[in-house]
Amino acid sequence: MKKYIILPLLFALFAGIGCTDLDEELYESIPADQYPENEGQIASLSVDAYSKLKDLIDDQGYWYLAQIITGDGYCAPTRDTDWDDGGKWRVLHQHTWSNDVDAVNNMWSNLYDGVTRSNQVIDRLKTFEQTDDVKKVIAEVETMRAFYYYLLMDNYGDIPYLTSAKDAPEQPFKISREDVFNNLVTELEANVSLLEASDKKYLANQYMAYMLLAKLYLNAEVYTGTPQWQEASDALDEVLAGPYAMATDLMSPFATQNENSSEIIFSIPFDEDTYQGFRLHMRSLHYLHNKTFGMAVGPWNGFAATPMQFDLYEENDLRKTSWMIWGPQYTQGGEPLIDDDNPGWTGDEPFYSELDDDKQVYILPKLQNLWMTTDVDGYAYVKFGGARMKKFEIANGAKESLSNDFPLFRITDAKLMKAETQIRLGNPGDGDDLINEIRDRAGVDDIIGASLDDLLDERGRELWLEGHRRQDLIRFGEFEKQWWEKEAKVGVSTFPIPKWASDANPNLLEEPK
Repeated sequence: MKKYIILPLLFALFAGIGCTDLDEELYESIPADQYPENEGQIASLSVDAYSKLKDLIDDQGYWYLAQIITGDGYCAPTRDTDWDDGGKWRVLHQHTWSNDVDAVNNMWSNLYDGVTRSNQVIDRLKTFEQTDDVKKVIAEVETMRAFYYYLLMDNYGDIPYLTSAKDAPEQPFKISREDVFNNLVTELEANVSLLEASDKKYLANQYMAYMLLAKLYLNAEVYTGTPQWQEASDALDEVLAGPYAMATDLMSPFATQNENSSEIIFSIPFDEDTYQGFRLHMRSLHYLHNKTFGMAVGPWNGFAATPMQFDLYEENDLRKTSWMIWGPQYTQGGEPLIDDDNPGWTGDEPFYSELDDDKQVYILPKLQNLWMTTDVDGYAYVKFGGARMKKFEIANGAKESLSNDFPLFRITDAKLMKAETQIRLGNPGDGDDLINEIRDRAGVDDIIGASLDDLLDERGRELWLEGHRRQDLIRFGEFEKQWWEKEAKVGVSTFPIPKWASDANPNLLEEPK
């Protein structure tokens, strides 16, 4: 059972980088001007800076969905009359979004809420005597603010950069992506020595900060035009020297009870009852898979792996068999899972020999296309096409929200990042040892002389559905190219600023100041 500290909001929301209603509220029975009274209360002020992490993963915040659906490994196909949703999923996968779609709107709002809550906490802390304890908490909250700004800069490019809520202009201007990058690096490097050197996975500690620095440096060429591979490598050395290790079991970092995983550096502590918001299984599993997993609710039969992702794995790769669902499906008791609404299979490739007799659910490993109708290659492709997700354990009796912690940073990612810097600073093959440590666990042969293309493929296999693919494809120059159901599309490596935000603040349409 996970435990949480829940505090009242420190201030009113700073919605849309525009409103500045910063009236303070009371902390239960203690007036705000008398709070905090001790070191524990000072430390607890940082909690609100973490509060918007929960919304990153689902459609309240949309960051995660925008990363996985825009990539080449996962998609949300239209299934007959289901899942079209006005085309909001299709435009993400095909990179044809506008400045007024859910992903663009909600991600901006959620991430800036995270920035603003962090700024409000920092403003409050700066009113206290600047003891070592206060400075430590300020460094922690500034690191969380840097995390939100990193995601904003990564997704939107040039953005407003504010370090105070009380002094914030009502209509701020943007600064350049490069200036945001430089500010974040400077701040993180100044704060990292003040942070706790621990393995607490819900805390912005030293290792989380070094991992964040490594992410910034690894993508520096995208953000600033100048690569910083050595700086990324140096930051990763600090992470790899930390208290983390790859688990023997490749399912361990994604288990329901993964809060003590040796691989996780920084995570979101989801709980099906008390900290909800992780519903990837609901979006992925077939309608009847509740009978497979003993679920109290029926899933929504939506998201699926792209054909490219399915083929990226070798047949004997344990990640493929452990993390994907395809083939004939069964109830928890081992009986065939029957779909009485299935009219039969009319496609060309083999389906399932007894389908017409007992209508057993058979998940086809590949999708035909992104928008399927009943008259395209048979009804079965519509309803059953595409391998589904089980990378994040779907525990017996799972509810609409999973209790699995979501790993934002993981040591296996750090190893692959280090391998990338070694190849970029040296030659193909220089990252082989790190890559093969990961491949060995997956039960596939070692790779000899790994190139950057090999490294990108390995990242696609290992980090599937962890929210890194969009960024990886951009860094490797692949994001704007053609794939599967997406045509080549230039100039889409960032999202536009939401229309509602620029309507409220026309300065957001101006060039960076």
